[in-house]
Amino acid sequence: MPNASTMPRRTLLQTGLACAACLSTPFLPAYAAQEQDNPFSAVENIFHQAIRDHRMPGAVAAIGHAGQLVWKGVFGNRAIIPQTETMTWDTIFDMASLTKVLITAPAIMQFYERSLIALDTPACHYLPDFAAHGKDAITIRQLLTHYSGLPADLDLSFPWSGKQAAIRMVMNTPLQNPPGEKFVYSDINFITLGLIVERLSGTSLPLYATEHILKPLGLKASFFLPYATQKTNIAPTQYDENGQMLQGIVHDPTARRMGGVAGHAGLFSCAQDTVTYAHSLLDKLAGLPSTFPLKAETLYLMSTPQQPQGKTDLRGLGWDIATHYSTARGAHFPSSSFGHTGFTGTSLWLVPNSRSFVVILTNRVHPNGQGNVVTLRKDVATAAALALTGMEQ
Repeated sequence: MPNASTMPRRTLLQTGLACAACLSTPFLPAYAAQEQDNPFSAVENIFHQAIRDHRMPGAVAAIGHAGQLVWKGVFGNRAIIPQTETMTWDTIFDMASLTKVLITAPAIMQFYERSLIALDTPACHYLPDFAAHGKDAITIRQLLTHYSGLPADLDLSFPWSGKQAAIRMVMNTPLQNPPGEKFVYSDINFITLGLIVERLSGTSLPLYATEHILKPLGLKASFFLPYATQKTNIAPTQYDENGQMLQGIVHDPTARRMGGVAGHAGLFSCAQDTVTYAHSLLDKLAGLPSTFPLKAETLYLMSTPQQPQGKTDLRGLGWDIATHYSTARGAHFPSSSFGHTGFTGTSLWLVPNSRSFVVILTNRVHPNGQGNVVTLRKDVATAAALALTGMEQ
């Protein structure tokens, strides 16, 4: 068989589907056997079992294929404290790090399309103070691929607060590694990119995102900084350091200290909007009619390996392709697929050649931060790939 890195996406998809067809359901957990009358029964069983195992209180999920929503599911509860609330399809979730790929990366690439940003230009060209402490060589591409050399997060060991304090910390953060040397997933990378969006646009990240990404896509329930009237439909996460249950307040502590908005976290959204986003992105990537506010060639650039030459942790411009974070691909989706996860329990994985995707939205940190959906993501993607292969036969 040819090396996967040399094969076109269409061939990779066909190979991935053929391999999936050769595998049977014993590769899934025993509880995940498919039922003939419901090709997605294994997917549903995985969610039910995860709730029984207290991996999360509930979930909303969807699977798309060839431009169609072929399955959706609503499971369990969106809240168990202070009182039980049943999960619903329209529940809004703290999307956590999906903010990086749904908002910040495409915003940066919109400026790239307008020739206002060059990927291999140092970030300090757009934020001069960023050059401090040896950061003058870090490029936009290195920020997007997490090969910047910056540490994972801002220092939370002392009680700073406010966006300006965070900006000063970003500018004064020293390198952890030489730029381009090592993949280190870093929120600082996308905080910086969010600041660049604001500098170039002359407006706030939420306003820019609303006008240039969310509105063009027709998304109705995606926003930063929810209003009080919107919070009742948002899945709560967990207690903060003051004993307050976070609901409609961003879970990520760095973004929360920054006022609720940052390039790495702060977006709230629902399953329907995420499905719409996925359909639109995949349609545009396939050259089909789409309202996605980027060109197909830009999306191809974002979703294919862009890490430094010779590095084996494969990252697109924002999107994850093949790293230790890639378990959300499952066992059978091809190497041409890509996606991202969020700490609160959210994930999106996309397969361009078949225009397939898997959306999983949970608040696995509710109520005490102890939930875990890493295995669930992998098992659901594996079962979804097998179900989609069965539908093709």
